[in-house]
Amino acid sequence: MIDETGTRLFHQSMPFTERLGIEVLEHGAGLVRSRIAWDESLCTLGGVLHGGVLMSLADSTAAVCAFLNLPEGKQGTTTVESKTNFLRAVRSGHATASARPLHAGRSFIVVETEIHDAADKLVAKVTQTQAVL
Repeated sequence: MIDETGTRLFHQSMPFTERLGIEVLEHGAGLVRSRIAWDESLCTLGGVLHGGVLMSLADSTAAVCAFLNLPEGKQGTTTVESKTNFLRAVRSGHATASARPLHAGRSFIVVETEIHDAADKLVAKVTQTQAVL
């Protein structure tokens, strides 16, 4: 089921996510889940969903997770480091990202994001640091 409020949050704060067709499934301080549908226009040769698309999905999902864990009085975050390990290709269905905070401090928020395919197989793991603004 699509989380309409979360999807609006993504699309209003990051219009690029609307262009990619990202949908939010769940959003809260402890977990943010979103997905993107496989589409030929988002692929490399051989019908594989482009790694940059998967990184955009992960970055956007982690950014909202970090935002929902901001210290009181702070207004936003920006990505200062992101590490992605790709484990398998996505050739159909959806890619679903699940982001959880590992550390929510005053200066930095660290978020870990896993991306799974439609068969629930791990596609990528991303660890990201967001600076608190």
